[in-house]
Amino acid sequence: MADDILEREEEGLDVRRVEAVLDAVEAGNAALVAELLEPLHAADIADLLEQVSEDDRRALLRLYSLEIDGEILSEISDSIREEVIESLPPEVVAEAVRDLDTDDVVDILEDLEAPAQAVILSALESADRVAVERALSYPEYSAGRLMQREVVVAPEHWTVGEMIDHLRSADFLPDQFYHVILVDPRMKPVSYITLGRLLSARREVKLKDIVEDSFRTVEATEPEADVAYLFNQYHLISCPVVDENDRLVGVITIDDAMNVLDEEHQEDILRMAGVDDESSLSDTVLEAAKGRALWLFVNLLTAILASVVISLFAETINEMVALAVLMPIVASMGGNAGTQSMTVAVRAIATRDLTAQNAPRVIRREVAVGALNGLIFGLVMAGVAAVWFGVPVLAAVIGLAMVFTLMAAALGGIVIPMVLERFNIDPALASGPFVTTVTDVVGFFTFLGLASWMLL
Repeated sequence: MADDILEREEEGLDVRRVEAVLDAVEAGNAALVAELLEPLHAADIADLLEQVSEDDRRALLRLYSLEIDGEILSEISDSIREEVIESLPPEVVAEAVRDLDTDDVVDILEDLEAPAQAVILSALESADRVAVERALSYPEYSAGRLMQREVVVAPEHWTVGEMIDHLRSADFLPDQFYHVILVDPRMKPVSYITLGRLLSARREVKLKDIVEDSFRTVEATEPEADVAYLFNQYHLISCPVVDENDRLVGVITIDDAMNVLDEEHQEDILRMAGVDDESSLSDTVLEAAKGRALWLFVNLLTAILASVVISLFAETINEMVALAVLMPIVASMGGNAGTQSMTVAVRAIATRDLTAQNAPRVIRREVAVGALNGLIFGLVMAGVAAVWFGVPVLAAVIGLAMVFTLMAAALGGIVIPMVLERFNIDPALASGPFVTTVTDVVGFFTFLGLASWMLL
C-alpha cells in the first residue's frame, strides 16, 4: 500500500495514507513514516495526529519527532497539543518555536501548564521571550493574546521611495504582512497603506497621500470576539493593536481573526447541543461524559416539569387514550419550531444583527411564522386525527393546540436567547433547556387543557 501511495505522489490525507503510516509505525520504519508524511501540509499532519489513538500517536511521535516543526505545533488541536509537546524532546520543541511569530507562540503557550511553558520560553531569544511574556500578561481571549509583535512601521512623512528602500535593506521583515503602519513620533498609529498601493505609486509620492480609508485600531485588552467582528463587519485585512496610551504594540491579521470566528461558531454549535465547548474526539470516556452530564441533568429537570403538567390531566388521558397517542406529536412539533427560532436568534445575536431596535419587528415576524406553520400543520393533523380516531372534536383540539404550541415555541425561541444575552449569559449555552421547557409545558398544557374543556 505504501509503495502505491508513494508512486502516485498523492498529497492529501486520506484513509489509505493513514493506514500506510500506521503500518509503518507498527513496523518501526521511521524512514517510511517520514517519506509518507513529507508531501503533506502541516495542517494534514496535525489532523493525522488528532485522528489516531493515543498509543499510536505516541509511537508515531517517537519515530517522527525530529520532523515536527513550529507550523505543525501551531496547527495541532488544543486538546492534544500539551500531550504532543510532552512527547517531544525539549530540543525539538525549542527549535520548532524559534521560527514562529509571537502570536503563534502565545497560542501554543496559553493552553500549557507552567513547566511546559518554561521549556518553550527558555528556547526563545530574549527579545522574543519578552514579547511573548508581555502578550501573556494580557487577559485571556483578548486582542493582546491574538496579536503578533512583528510589524512594519514607517514615519508618516516618508515617501514611497524611502519606504521601499527601507524594506529592501531591512534585516528582518515578518513572513507575512499586509500593511505598512504609519506612526507619529510617539509611536501612535495614524494610518496604514496596503502593499499594493505602495508598489503601484511613484517613488516621490508621500505615504500619507495613499493611506487606506479602512484604518482603525483596537486596544490590547479588547475581547477577541469583538476584534473578529470588526474584521468581518468592515472587511479588514489587518488591524493595529494599541496599549492604554494608544501606542502601537502589535498587529492582528485576518487569518487570526478568522480563526476566532471559526472557534466561536464551533463553540455555539456545541453549546446549543449541551456539549462542553472544549470537548474533542480525543477526550476519554470520562471526560466526554463529564462534559455532557450537566445539561443532561438540566434536561431531566425540564422533562420532570413537563411530566408534572401531564399528571394534572391524568384523568383526562384515562378517559381518552387517543390523547396519549397524539401528545408526542404536539411536543415534537413544538420542540422543532422552538429550535428553529432559537437557532435564528442565537446566530443573529452572535453577528449583532439582532438588536434592541429591531427586536420587536423580529419577534412579531417569528410569532407570525409560528402561527402560519401552526395553522398549516394544525389542519394537517386535524385531518389525520379525524380519519384515525373518527372524533371530530379531537381533530379540532389537536389543530388548535398545534397553532398555540408553535406560536409559543417561536416566541420562546426568539425571546429567551435575548433575555439571556441581556443578563450576560451565553444564549448558545443556556437557551436549549429553557426553550424545550417552554414548548413542552405550553404544548402539553394547551393540548390536554383544550381536551378537558372540549371533550369531557
